[in-house]
This record gives sequence, C-alpha cells and structure tokens, in this order.
Amino acid sequence: MSVVTPKRFTIDEYHRLIQLGFLKEGDRIELIRGELMQMTAKGRVHTVCSSILCRQLDRLLGDLAVIRGQDPITLANQSEPEPDIVIARGKDEDYLVHHPYPEDILLVIEISDSTLTYDQTKKLSLYAEAGIVDYWIVNLPARQLERYHQPYQNAQKNFRYLSQQISLSHQSVPIPGFELLLDLSRIFPEDTSVDRSDFRF
Repeated sequence: MSVVTPKRFTIDEYHRLIQLGFLKEGDRIELIRGELMQMTAKGRVHTVCSSILCRQLDRLLGDLAVIRGQDPITLANQSEPEPDIVIARGKDEDYLVHHPYPEDILLVIEISDSTLTYDQTKKLSLYAEAGIVDYWIVNLPARQLERYHQPYQNAQKNFRYLSQQISLSHQSVPIPGFELLLDLSRIFPEDTSVDRSDFRF
C-alpha cells in the first residue's frame, strides 16, 4: 500500500503559483510550513475589531512604523502567513521588493474567535520559531489580550514564548518598540460578550 504525502512548496514556488494565476487574492490561502492552508472566513466581530485596531494603531504611530492588515510576511520556515495586523519598521515603500522579514517586524497580532486554539498553538509555534519577538492574540470570546514575548526552544524541541501576559479589556498596554500605550477599551467591540452567535465554533 502506497502512502500519499502532501506536496510541500517553497516560498519561491508559492510566489510562482500566484504569478501564474493558480492562486488569487480571493482564495484566502496562506503558506504554512510549505503547505497551502485555507484561511478561515472572518465573522462580523472579527472584522470590526480588526478595523478598530488598525485605526487606533495608525492614530498612535502615524509615520513611525508600517501597519499592515492581513498582508503577507515572509518567514524562513517556508511560511508566508497573513496575520491580521503587523507593525513593521520603516515605511511602506520598503516592502516593494519583499514582504517584511522577522527582523523587520516589531509586532504580530492575530484576532481570534473561532481560530483561538490554532492561534495559541500552531501560529504561536510558527512565529516563535521564526524569531518574532512579540506576538499578541486578541482573544475576542474572553475579551482579553494575550501578549507573548521572547521566543525560545524547549527541551522537547518545541518553539514557545518565555513570557505570557494577560491584559483585560479595560487596561492599557505598551506597544513594543514605542513609548506609547494602547487603550484596550477602544478595540473590543461592545457586543462581543453578548452576541455569541458570530463566533463560529
């Protein structure tokens, strides 16, 4: 009996598929460890939170950094995920030649409802392995922010973060790399604790 193994792609092969038109923007595909992964459709609460957070970060940071929403980043582990929000160094034009690399990235943020477990495990390991220093999860069901810092590899060869902090929706948190505070009460849509029907478990 033969064993079927999935086809794994390099980043260059993935880009070639896009150039040839095999993958289109509306397909909502991202490359994770060489595999093409279908991204989960965004619910209303997720979409509103993403919009509010981008606006707040843009208001606070202005031209101090690049704020990217659902755009690719390029990682060495044959991955090109599209986080909900990325804060990168420099200016937008710096990324005409390539997407941000880990050394360009100040913060990766995932907004999580139905993808919470995936973001807390697979995505967390992916970003830690790539050396992303700061990773945040906006936990919509719990109305809290999970802040991960300082990636490392444990004795079992798994990639994790040494530091995890939980901040509640009424608190303010510092934005990594800047002496600026983000007011979390501004980013959680009011009905996330009431209307559970939009969380697609």
